[in-house]
Amino acid sequence: MARSRKKLGEILIGWGVVSQQQLDNALAKAKTSGKRIGEVLVEMNAASEDQIAKALANQFSLEYVDLTANGVAGQINSKLIPEDLIKKHLILPLSKVGNKMQLITHDPSDLELFDMLRFRLAADIETKLATRTQIKKFIDANLGGSGAKGGDPRAALVTDSIDRSIDKSVDKSVDKSIDIASEDAPIVRLVQRILAEAVKMRASDIHVEPFGDRVRLRYRIDGVCIERDNLPKRMQNAVLSRLKLMAGMNIAEKRAPQDGRIKIIVEPDQIDFRVSACPVYHGESVVLRILRPDSVKIGLSNLGFEDDNLIVFNKVIRRPNGIFLVTGPTGSGKTTTLYSALDVLNKADTKIITAEDPIEYNFKGINQVQIREKIGLSFSVVLKSMLRQAPNIILVGEIRDREVAEIAIQAALTGHLVFSTLHTNDAPSAITRLIDMGVKPFLVASAIQAIMAQRLIRVLCPKCKEVDPEPDPKHLRIIGMSAEEAAGKAMRPVGCDNCNNTGYRGRKGIYEMMIMNSEIRELAFKQEPVGKIRVAAINSGMRTLTEDGRIKVLKGTTTADEIARMTQVEGVG
Repeated sequence: MARSRKKLGEILIGWGVVSQQQLDNALAKAKTSGKRIGEVLVEMNAASEDQIAKALANQFSLEYVDLTANGVAGQINSKLIPEDLIKKHLILPLSKVGNKMQLITHDPSDLELFDMLRFRLAADIETKLATRTQIKKFIDANLGGSGAKGGDPRAALVTDSIDRSIDKSVDKSVDKSIDIASEDAPIVRLVQRILAEAVKMRASDIHVEPFGDRVRLRYRIDGVCIERDNLPKRMQNAVLSRLKLMAGMNIAEKRAPQDGRIKIIVEPDQIDFRVSACPVYHGESVVLRILRPDSVKIGLSNLGFEDDNLIVFNKVIRRPNGIFLVTGPTGSGKTTTLYSALDVLNKADTKIITAEDPIEYNFKGINQVQIREKIGLSFSVVLKSMLRQAPNIILVGEIRDREVAEIAIQAALTGHLVFSTLHTNDAPSAITRLIDMGVKPFLVASAIQAIMAQRLIRVLCPKCKEVDPEPDPKHLRIIGMSAEEAAGKAMRPVGCDNCNNTGYRGRKGIYEMMIMNSEIRELAFKQEPVGKIRVAAINSGMRTLTEDGRIKVLKGTTTADEIARMTQVEGVG
């Protein structure tokens, strides 16, 4: 069993550097100021920066380095890392042997920095420790304290080994360019590394965005974009061309939007990337949606349904006919929910046909049709053809207009079970949305069996979450929870290696299930406003998105802050 790491305060007390009273005072100040305990102790003159650095070295089992000692400064080889990287992160390289880079840092707990350095420097990182002041003095004396000359220093932050190889491969003549096809080409290895890393970091999207002085690389993880890197501007054309080549796009076409797909192996799975290139002011913005083969096979019970909603959901998807709509904004998990339902219903005695734009996941035993508007294969054309195929279940990727809505309703009224999605903020709004499209109210009232709205909320990391001693009263008020209810149950994010120091790992759904009954059908038929429909749905047992989220807060699954943010309740700041 791994030995637990001693706390910094324990080490300092053991060495006789600080007293328990000084430590308690420092901990209290650190909590209110947001500063680290070491910083506070130095500010209090309870310990010197040198003593804190030595204690940190002891805590993390690292070698402490005194940069003022004879001969130490001469061991530093600043040419191993771009100057801008040294100045930005206050690190000093010592040596590089094979794929191992040895460097000096002042913060051994900055795991995100070391992970980024491994990515950029294509090397394993071994660290030694010095004080921040000594590192800063060395940089000021030997490299100059200001940022990089001639531009934004972030533009130079790129993998050193790849950067140098690219320098060698770039020919300044007009008739040659960087090799974007050879598997051994540096740019090819860089792009491959980006794709593989994004998959391993559980990203759902990769954003490659050109700006005037750099190319920004961002990953969307658990619904939130994080900046991963900034590539030099001179690499823009090579990186974008390589991505477009892999996606089967026209490399020469840079003025019109293009779509494509990439398939690569990221051990042990084959991963699909849906690629979109869009012309922007400084070039082309490329976004890659990562399609994971296992994301729609996680099982209905793991999507986030509470037990009562799961029972209702299972009953609805097994009805012989009618329309079941799932609503929510883009990226709220609607497709995953419906695919999970189809995975349950996909039996040898059931014929299922889907009309999708695009087909994101391929299912064995299901007939899937790709919509192709350019050749006239629209949703309405495909739907009409589907009905002649005698299916039991039809999935329409999205109801976008009156024609598609009316065909789907006719299919439901003639004995088919129809699944589809609609872009509305809540379940009751779907009724008025269809009527606004031009669908006759009596058809809406008679065909729809149930409507479910959903959102995806981030789940607290199980390895580091802790009880929140003082939940934000504003967020508690928004989700209708008292401080007494939250006491001892509401949790807060902390951050650890398991969650990339975000405090969250993974996402689950919150749901609002509205079952059509005689009262709601009557309101739909009379074209009553959505407010009345909503009141009737709640009175008949519908739990709202916020209320479903409230249950998950009490269970310690997520935070009140996250529920308030994702349900877009007024008053969230």
